Amino acid sequence: MVKLIRACVNILPKPLRELYYKYEEKWLYLFFGVLTTVVSFVSAGVAKALLEKAGMGDFTVSSVSTVFSWLCSVTFAYITNRLWVFDSRASGAAEIINEAASFYGGRVFTLVLATAVIVIGNGLFKLNYWVMKIIANVAELILNYVISKLLVFKNGGEVGADK
Repeated sequence: MVKLIRACVNILPKPLRELYYKYEEKWLYLFFGVLTTVVSFVSAGVAKALLEKAGMGDFTVSSVSTVFSWLCSVTFAYITNRLWVFDSRASGAAEIINEAASFYGGRVFTLVLATAVIVIGNGLFKLNYWVMKIIANVAELILNYVISKLLVFKNGGEVGADK
């Protein structure tokens, strides 16, 4: 995947290429963050539609669809962050399990934050669900980078290194 991204970047004019390579980790995190957001929105939309069709109330729809989308998106994010963004060096079952547990554990805070933002905004104040989802996702994106960089993948190798 990183080879494909680099091939696309190499088509760009030199100043843009240099800008990409200077901040490659952040660009990769942003790229995969956008894809993670797509996974989050699609899974939230599917869950929301199914729960509404089942006649669930607003509070249940908001909270359950948020938790479901979190599980889907965090799993996708862990895989992409491990392989392509932070180039994890964890090997063996114990190290990978510890790394994954740390990754998911770090995401619990952002799950609580996203759920609170959406439930309070949509459920309590009746603000648009999708507007609240966008606000929650922006906060998650920033906090998740900090958590991953400082706590989870702190011993990673060269960013985007090909194995």
